[in-house]
Amino acid sequence: MKTGIFAITTGLCLWACASVLSYPGPAVVQPADQWTFQVKYSQPEQILLRLPGKDKPQRFWYIILTVTNTSPLDDVEFYPACQLITDTFEVINADKKVPKAVFDMVARKHQGSYPFLESLDFVEHRVFSGEDNTRDFAIIWPDFDPKTRQVSLFIGGLSNETAVIDHPKLKDQQGNPQKVYLQKTLKLNYSVAGDEKLRDAAVMKEIETTWVMR
Repeated sequence: MKTGIFAITTGLCLWACASVLSYPGPAVVQPADQWTFQVKYSQPEQILLRLPGKDKPQRFWYIILTVTNTSPLDDVEFYPACQLITDTFEVINADKKVPKAVFDMVARKHQGSYPFLESLDFVEHRVFSGEDNTRDFAIIWPDFDPKTRQVSLFIGGLSNETAVIDHPKLKDQQGNPQKVYLQKTLKLNYSVAGDEKLRDAAVMKEIETTWVMR
């Protein structure tokens, strides 16, 4: 996944400067050379697992993402970039600190519904055309701030639609605004219900699903 400090900083800056920027929206009808996966996703769930060397079980959150290539192309490349952002300004990348044992536990739990479930550490990045080539992925995040009351899940790589805007602050060597490259991204907004002291009972409730340029 192509993430890093610069990407996170840029994302937070753009979020903070939303009032000054005019963001482009995704195309209503995509040109023939652009594609977007048909997407389904599960309700976010939490999972607890005691890892080797840890005194207490660790908590993780996950969704299962299902993608189908319905484009006219025989195959398209999938390089997901998945972030969880809280209303307390935490930015958490999926799978960055998630041991394989956590994915294995998720895979066992959902073996009946998703027998070919994949982690984000997959090798074949081409998704071939048609329902028969649909793929299921577990997207897993470490636990976030218990005081959080709303989270946004951003899942990139689901489309090749892009846009370019001027950065509101940064300039290049010629004094012109630096260019910021945006990609069509799935945004899932959830409220987090439950007492922060009763974390096991916390659940996410969907508020809104949109496609954004990010």
